Amino acid sequence: MTDDGRFRAAIEAIRVGDLAGLRHLLAEHPGLAGSRLGGLAHGRTPLHVVSDWPGYFPNGPLVAHLLLAAGADPDARSTDDGPGETPLHWTASSDDADVAAVLIDAGADLEAPDGSIGTPLDNAIGYGCWHVARLLVASGARVDALWHAAALGRLARVEELLTDPAESTPEKISQAFWHACSGGQRRAAELFLARGAELNWQPGYSDGTPLDAATGRGTRRQNVIEWLTDRGARSADAPHR
Repeated sequence: MTDDGRFRAAIEAIRVGDLAGLRHLLAEHPGLAGSRLGGLAHGRTPLHVVSDWPGYFPNGPLVAHLLLAAGADPDARSTDDGPGETPLHWTASSDDADVAAVLIDAGADLEAPDGSIGTPLDNAIGYGCWHVARLLVASGARVDALWHAAALGRLARVEELLTDPAESTPEKISQAFWHACSGGQRRAAELFLARGAELNWQPGYSDGTPLDAATGRGTRRQNVIEWLTDRGARSADAPHR
């Protein structure tokens, strides 16, 4: 098998969840698990492939286990997206908590900076990936920003952070209110509104008011909706042809 053939076969095995095929390739080609796949994956590693959007590849967690056992680095950075993101950043952007859990168990850096928003927790909350967000916090990720605590409904942490003048500015109060609404955290939202949050405040990084944020579906739910729609599923309310 040529180098390109080997790399293409690995990418295909990862995407379809072919565990036997991937196991054979990893045994035959030491170093494959930590490689850049000859550039065919645009500077990404095999762990990035199984963590890539839209996530939820067949046997994804088992594939990740195989790659890690074969020497894959859970903190490797991709080379095609600015400073580069780790596989954990990517699972935190698709809400694929099953693969994220494997990466975390393997020691992935929970505080890795320089994702598309920041840390994996920044990515998870920013993209409405609530399952991974809660997994990260349960695994020890720090909740050091008011908007993190607001989105997750961690009221005791909210009160602690509000004692920090840097976190309790009018702008950050409104930002936290917006994220509380995005996360469906009514008690937190009420707290920030009482503190003077702007009812119709809009962040510069996302379209929509707090009401728009509250009616958003979140990344995982939207992912499932798109998957069903692509396969021809229809609502019971949709007219029959």
